[in-house]
Amino acid sequence: MNMNKLLILTALLGAGSFCQDIRAEVKLPQIISDGMVVQRDRPLTLWGTADPGESVTVRVVKGKSATVTADSLGRWRAELPALKTGKTYTLTVADKTVSNVAVGDVLLCSGQSNMELPVSRVTDMFADEVMEYRNPAIRQFLVPKEFDFDGERSDLSPTSWKSVDDDVMGFSALAYFTAKALNSRTGLPVGIINASWGGTPVESWISETAMSDYPYYLNQKAVYSSEAYRTALKEQEWRNYQAWNSVIDAADPGLAGAAKYYSPALDDSDWQETDLFSTSWASDGMTPANGSHWFRKTVDIDASHAGKAATLRLGCIVDADSVWVNGRLVGFTTYQYPPRIYPIPEGLLKEGANTITVRLISQNGAPHFVPEKPYKIIFGDRPYAVYGRTYPDEISLEGLWRYRKGAPMPAGPAMMFYCYMPCVLYNAMIAPVISYPVCGTVWYQGESNVSRSNQYPALLETMIADWRKASGNAGMPFYIVELADFLHESDRGGRAAWQTMRERQAQVADETPGVSLIRNSDLGEWNDIHPLDKKTLGNRVAEKILSENNNRPF
Repeated sequence: MNMNKLLILTALLGAGSFCQDIRAEVKLPQIISDGMVVQRDRPLTLWGTADPGESVTVRVVKGKSATVTADSLGRWRAELPALKTGKTYTLTVADKTVSNVAVGDVLLCSGQSNMELPVSRVTDMFADEVMEYRNPAIRQFLVPKEFDFDGERSDLSPTSWKSVDDDVMGFSALAYFTAKALNSRTGLPVGIINASWGGTPVESWISETAMSDYPYYLNQKAVYSSEAYRTALKEQEWRNYQAWNSVIDAADPGLAGAAKYYSPALDDSDWQETDLFSTSWASDGMTPANGSHWFRKTVDIDASHAGKAATLRLGCIVDADSVWVNGRLVGFTTYQYPPRIYPIPEGLLKEGANTITVRLISQNGAPHFVPEKPYKIIFGDRPYAVYGRTYPDEISLEGLWRYRKGAPMPAGPAMMFYCYMPCVLYNAMIAPVISYPVCGTVWYQGESNVSRSNQYPALLETMIADWRKASGNAGMPFYIVELADFLHESDRGGRAAWQTMRERQAQVADETPGVSLIRNSDLGEWNDIHPLDKKTLGNRVAEKILSENNNRPF
């Protein structure tokens, strides 16, 4: 063989070897990963991608196996017999290993902020219980918060299964207490697929195919279908906020003037006195006073607490705030809902007079400090404030404060949330996980649809049918959480609107087979759209799930 032919043959053989080396790796979706919980009494369902036509072998270590072939698009799906309930397994898929696979019950938990609300936000009520509880059999798969205008995704951005022992504070509080109650009754592992996003309306969670009877919503989505357009809008929005914020800061004498309003040396004796919960400063009698507002309070610290670290609790504030202690910034929050919990570092508090300064920013609506929340300095290593209880090592901040107006402003610029658009959350957060077998779906959503409650039953029924079809489980149980009571009794119009939404939720449960309503209105807090008692609610969800299974031992 001459040299040229040898070189050609060598090149061809090398190319063949190279082609083998670059064959597409067998891939698993994020949800099929270490620590996952699979639904008992159901076939073990696995799927992923590979080269078109490639054979993929799935095996339970020391158990059954199956070999499937990837289709023309590289997709493969395999089923093995149901694994033994309560046991833990290791799986192999081609050259990959999936370990610590538990067999129990899996729930898809979805909705808006009351489903998303993490355990960390309910520690004022349940801190001791949460801190003392350990259970590696209760696990959460947290779906990343993403949207997609272009179509249904086949997988998620990187995420993983985590147990209560790994990350209890990141669990959905409602899902945590539901899982805890189920586990205590059945003794079985419980897996939570948490796909939730605060503020989102029901139409965001419905597939585009299922929305074919709703041209208004499809057209709404289409308006923002161009990524370039969305980017341009966000860039303009950012410029709008930069302009608004630069004006308020430049016009605020508390920041721009020579005497900083947060300085402990400032003489505030000529400032107006106001009760913390008075709203006399919050409007001109008709129009909300948007802009900045300053509040100062002097607090006496005794020698035994001077220099110690502490936690500053300032309830909830509408809308945003920055807080200083003795002239040092200790925390800020940019919107109204989170509780204000700011650490005061060691050495900052001194014996005698200490100054606390709050700069409140009102962007839209009526500025105020939300009443019946904790306003105090708490000493010790537990910054929790159980409502209605007073502890020896705390100082109340309620009562009179000094007040001065900062910079009056027009309302802040509008903000666009693309995650509120129709179909986009189904595409990015539900489509990648909907075929994972579950024993049911817990749905806590509706606050963002209160103003359009007349449309809600049809939309929710569409979503339920949509998810059932996509899951391959036509009878998948749905548990609708009733909206909690909210708003002051004087707000008759607002309360009536919420009651109407509760009636719409009940209508869907009554008219749709396999759908249950979980009572929740009695657990609400008039001053908080995010009521804390997710434990009682979780117990109710668990009890409903168990009762529908005739309380049989799992």
